[in-house]
Amino acid sequence: MRHVLSAVVQNVPGVLAHISGMLASRGYNIDSLAVGETEDPALSRMTFVVVGDDRVLEQVRKQLEKIVTVVKVVDISSQDFVERDLMLVKVKAPAGPKRTEIKELSDVFRGRIVDVGVEEVVVEISGEERKIEAFIELIRPYGIKELVRTGRIAMVRSGVRAEGVSGGPELHDSSIRPYVGQKK
Repeated sequence: MRHVLSAVVQNVPGVLAHISGMLASRGYNIDSLAVGETEDPALSRMTFVVVGDDRVLEQVRKQLEKIVTVVKVVDISSQDFVERDLMLVKVKAPAGPKRTEIKELSDVFRGRIVDVGVEEVVVEISGEERKIEAFIELIRPYGIKELVRTGRIAMVRSGVRAEGVSGGPELHDSSIRPYVGQKK
């Protein structure tokens, strides 16, 4: 089972190395890891994706909570949450029809071309993991020259829902286009 953990840690040198080293030394595999400063510059948020049963999750959580620089650990995968990944991909794209096809494909995925060279373009895509993976598979035949991803970041959704709001908009993930036949 896939678990998304969010850990708030002190923003001091060595915290990432300490935590990832501790998890690796105990044989836990981190599927994804993203770290960044929070709204408080003294704190950082680490988003981990680990695969394992509930016992493994509990062990990882307990090990993290023992570390002095860890302020709080939450398993957000048990809650309603928003998750995103960011990818930059450099694709072979000589001027002409292939470049136009890549631009159109990027538009369908709500991506954007952020750099253009003589023989290649760099496309930026963000969204859920399945969206990123689908784009990679569709762009692969053009020739991927380089690819980098951030790892997943996640946040628990707010408790606000549009259902109870008169005339309020329906909440949806605007980064994913509806499939044919899917209800809006």
